[in-house]
Amino acid sequence: MSRRNTARVNSHGFTLIELLIVFVVVGVISTAAYTFFNTSINQYLALQKDSLVFGDLATQSQRISNVLRGASDITLAKDNEITVYAYFAPNDTYVSLIRYYKSTDGKVVFADLTSMTANPPVGTPIISSKRTITILDSFATVTGVNLFTYLDASGIPIATPINDLHIIKGIRITMAVPSASPVTGSNTTISSQVSLRNRKTNL
Repeated sequence: MSRRNTARVNSHGFTLIELLIVFVVVGVISTAAYTFFNTSINQYLALQKDSLVFGDLATQSQRISNVLRGASDITLAKDNEITVYAYFAPNDTYVSLIRYYKSTDGKVVFADLTSMTANPPVGTPIISSKRTITILDSFATVTGVNLFTYLDASGIPIATPINDLHIIKGIRITMAVPSASPVTGSNTTISSQVSLRNRKTNL
Protein backbone atom coordinates (compact mmCIF):
# COMPACT_ATOMS: atom_id res chain seq x y z
CA MET A 1 0.00 0.00 0.00
CA SER A 2 2.78 2.41 0.86
CA ARG A 3 4.65 1.61 -2.37
CA ARG A 4 1.57 2.47 -4.44
CA ASN A 5 1.12 5.83 -2.65
CA THR A 6 4.74 6.73 -3.13
CA ALA A 7 4.58 6.01 -6.84
CA ARG A 8 1.42 8.08 -7.17
CA VAL A 9 3.00 11.10 -5.45
CA ASN A 10 6.14 10.90 -7.58
CA SER A 11 4.12 10.69 -10.80
CA HIS A 12 2.32 13.98 -10.09
CA GLY A 13 5.29 16.21 -9.04
CA PHE A 14 8.39 17.86 -10.54
CA THR A 15 11.89 17.40 -9.36
CA LEU A 16 14.08 20.36 -8.44
CA ILE A 17 16.26 19.78 -11.51
CA GLU A 18 13.22 19.85 -13.80
CA LEU A 19 12.08 23.15 -12.29
CA LEU A 20 15.54 24.65 -12.71
CA ILE A 21 15.63 23.59 -16.35
CA VAL A 22 12.23 25.21 -16.96
CA PHE A 23 13.37 28.45 -15.29
CA VAL A 24 16.56 28.53 -17.35
CA VAL A 25 14.70 27.93 -20.63
CA VAL A 26 12.09 30.56 -19.82
CA GLY A 27 14.86 33.02 -18.88
CA VAL A 28 16.75 32.43 -22.12
CA ILE A 29 13.61 32.85 -24.23
CA SER A 30 12.59 36.00 -22.33
CA THR A 31 16.03 37.54 -22.70
CA ALA A 32 16.13 36.78 -26.43
CA ALA A 33 12.63 38.20 -26.95
CA TYR A 34 13.42 41.35 -24.94
CA THR A 35 16.67 41.91 -26.84
CA PHE A 36 14.95 41.43 -30.20
CA PHE A 37 12.04 43.76 -29.49
CA ASN A 38 14.23 46.35 -27.75
CA THR A 39 16.66 46.42 -30.69
CA SER A 40 13.82 46.64 -33.20
CA ILE A 41 12.16 49.50 -31.34
CA ASN A 42 15.45 51.39 -30.98
CA GLN A 43 16.20 50.98 -34.68
CA TYR A 44 12.70 52.14 -35.58
CA LEU A 45 13.00 55.24 -33.36
CA ALA A 46 16.47 55.99 -34.78
CA LEU A 47 15.20 55.70 -38.36
CA GLN A 48 12.22 57.89 -37.54
CA LYS A 49 14.55 60.51 -36.01
CA ASP A 50 16.80 60.33 -39.08
CA SER A 51 13.77 60.89 -41.29
CA LEU A 52 12.75 64.03 -39.38
CA VAL A 53 16.31 65.36 -39.30
CA PHE A 54 16.76 64.73 -43.03
CA GLY A 55 13.49 66.57 -43.72
CA ASP A 56 14.76 69.58 -41.78
CA LEU A 57 18.15 69.30 -43.51
CA ALA A 58 16.53 69.30 -46.94
CA THR A 59 14.30 72.26 -46.03
CA GLN A 60 17.17 74.40 -44.75
CA SER A 61 19.42 73.45 -47.67
CA GLN A 62 16.68 74.50 -50.11
CA ARG A 63 16.13 77.76 -48.26
CA ILE A 64 19.83 78.68 -48.37
CA SER A 65 19.87 77.76 -52.05
CA ASN A 66 16.91 80.03 -52.77
CA VAL A 67 18.53 82.96 -50.94
CA LEU A 68 21.92 82.55 -52.65
CA ARG A 69 20.34 82.00 -56.06
CA GLY A 70 18.85 85.48 -55.86
CA ALA A 71 21.93 87.19 -54.40
CA SER A 72 22.70 90.54 -56.01
CA ASP A 73 26.31 90.54 -54.84
CA ILE A 74 28.86 88.58 -52.80
CA THR A 75 31.07 90.47 -50.37
CA LEU A 76 32.82 87.52 -48.70
CA ALA A 77 33.43 83.98 -49.96
CA LYS A 78 35.15 81.39 -47.75
CA ASP A 79 34.95 77.63 -47.47
CA ASN A 80 32.51 77.71 -44.54
CA GLU A 81 31.31 81.30 -44.64
CA ILE A 82 29.62 83.57 -47.16
CA THR A 83 28.22 87.10 -47.02
CA VAL A 84 25.79 88.31 -49.67
CA TYR A 85 23.19 90.93 -50.47
CA ALA A 86 19.96 89.03 -51.02
CA TYR A 87 16.26 88.84 -50.20
CA PHE A 88 15.81 86.64 -47.14
CA ALA A 89 12.01 86.55 -47.38
CA PRO A 90 9.80 86.96 -50.50
CA ASN A 91 7.97 89.98 -49.04
CA ASP A 92 11.13 91.97 -48.17
CA THR A 93 11.18 95.47 -49.65
CA TYR A 94 14.96 95.60 -49.91
CA VAL A 95 17.74 93.05 -49.87
CA SER A 96 19.47 92.29 -46.58
CA LEU A 97 23.12 91.76 -45.76
CA ILE A 98 23.18 88.02 -45.02
CA ARG A 99 26.11 86.10 -43.59
CA TYR A 100 25.99 82.29 -43.40
CA TYR A 101 28.64 80.63 -41.26
CA LYS A 102 29.44 77.72 -38.96
CA SER A 103 29.99 77.97 -35.22
CA THR A 104 33.53 77.66 -33.86
CA ASP A 105 32.95 74.00 -32.97
CA GLY A 106 31.48 73.35 -36.43
CA LYS A 107 28.23 71.90 -35.07
CA VAL A 108 25.79 74.75 -35.80
CA VAL A 109 25.07 76.78 -38.92
CA PHE A 110 23.99 80.38 -38.33
CA ALA A 111 22.77 83.26 -40.45
CA ASP A 112 23.36 86.89 -39.47
CA LEU A 113 20.65 89.03 -41.02
CA THR A 114 21.03 92.81 -41.27
CA SER A 115 18.37 94.95 -42.94
CA MET A 116 19.24 97.68 -45.46
CA THR A 117 17.93 101.23 -45.80
CA ALA A 118 17.65 100.60 -49.56
CA ASN A 119 19.15 98.31 -52.15
CA PRO A 120 22.89 98.71 -52.82
CA PRO A 121 24.75 100.75 -53.84
CA VAL A 122 22.45 103.45 -52.39
CA GLY A 123 21.40 101.67 -49.20
CA THR A 124 23.46 101.01 -46.10
CA PRO A 125 23.11 98.29 -43.43
CA ILE A 126 20.98 99.10 -40.40
CA ILE A 127 23.33 97.76 -37.73
CA SER A 128 20.71 97.90 -34.97
CA SER A 129 18.50 95.50 -36.95
CA LYS A 130 21.08 92.69 -37.00
CA ARG A 131 19.77 89.36 -35.75
CA THR A 132 21.22 85.87 -35.69
CA ILE A 133 19.16 82.88 -36.83
CA THR A 134 20.00 79.25 -36.20
CA ILE A 135 19.77 77.44 -39.52
CA LEU A 136 20.90 73.97 -38.43
CA ASP A 137 21.70 73.00 -34.85
CA SER A 138 23.12 69.51 -35.48
CA PHE A 139 25.61 70.06 -38.28
CA ALA A 140 28.14 67.29 -38.98
CA THR A 141 31.52 68.20 -40.40
CA VAL A 142 32.56 65.88 -43.23
CA THR A 143 36.32 65.63 -43.74
CA GLY A 144 37.40 67.25 -46.98
CA VAL A 145 33.95 68.72 -47.69
CA ASN A 146 33.23 72.44 -47.25
CA LEU A 147 29.92 74.09 -46.54
CA PHE A 148 30.33 76.23 -49.66
CA THR A 149 32.08 75.45 -52.93
CA TYR A 150 32.36 78.27 -55.48
CA LEU A 151 32.11 77.59 -59.21
CA ASP A 152 33.23 79.52 -62.27
CA ALA A 153 31.28 79.97 -65.52
CA SER A 154 32.23 76.45 -66.60
CA GLY A 155 31.05 74.90 -63.33
CA ILE A 156 34.62 74.21 -62.18
CA PRO A 157 35.34 74.69 -58.45
CA ILE A 158 37.40 77.78 -57.59
CA ALA A 159 40.11 77.41 -54.96
CA THR A 160 39.92 79.75 -51.98
CA PRO A 161 40.89 82.42 -51.16
CA ILE A 162 39.23 84.08 -54.15
CA ASN A 163 40.67 87.47 -55.07
CA ASP A 164 38.07 88.42 -57.68
CA LEU A 165 34.62 87.55 -56.31
CA HIS A 166 32.99 88.41 -59.64
CA ILE A 167 34.28 85.21 -61.24
CA ILE A 168 31.91 83.26 -58.98
CA LYS A 169 28.98 82.16 -61.14
CA GLY A 170 27.63 79.32 -59.03
CA ILE A 171 27.70 77.93 -55.50
CA ARG A 172 27.43 74.38 -54.22
CA ILE A 173 26.03 74.03 -50.70
CA THR A 174 26.83 70.80 -48.84
CA MET A 175 25.25 70.13 -45.48
CA ALA A 176 25.31 67.06 -43.25
CA VAL A 177 23.84 65.85 -39.96
CA PRO A 178 24.92 62.89 -37.82
CA SER A 179 22.76 59.80 -38.21
CA ALA A 180 21.05 58.31 -35.16
CA SER A 181 20.86 54.88 -36.76
CA PRO A 182 23.79 52.51 -37.38
CA VAL A 183 21.82 51.20 -40.36
CA THR A 184 22.00 54.43 -42.38
CA GLY A 185 25.63 55.24 -41.57
CA SER A 186 27.47 57.91 -39.65
CA ASN A 187 26.23 61.03 -41.50
CA THR A 188 23.34 62.08 -43.68
CA THR A 189 24.52 64.51 -46.36
CA ILE A 190 22.66 66.65 -48.87
CA SER A 191 24.15 68.87 -51.58
CA SER A 192 22.55 71.47 -53.83
CA GLN A 193 23.98 73.74 -56.52
CA VAL A 194 22.75 77.14 -57.63
CA SER A 195 23.57 79.58 -60.42
CA LEU A 196 23.72 83.25 -59.45
CA ARG A 197 20.85 84.71 -61.46
CA ASN A 198 20.65 88.26 -60.11
CA ARG A 199 24.35 88.97 -59.65
CA LYS A 200 25.20 92.63 -60.32
CA THR A 201 28.57 93.79 -61.60
CA ASN A 202 28.31 97.46 -60.66
CA LEU A 203 27.97 97.21 -56.85
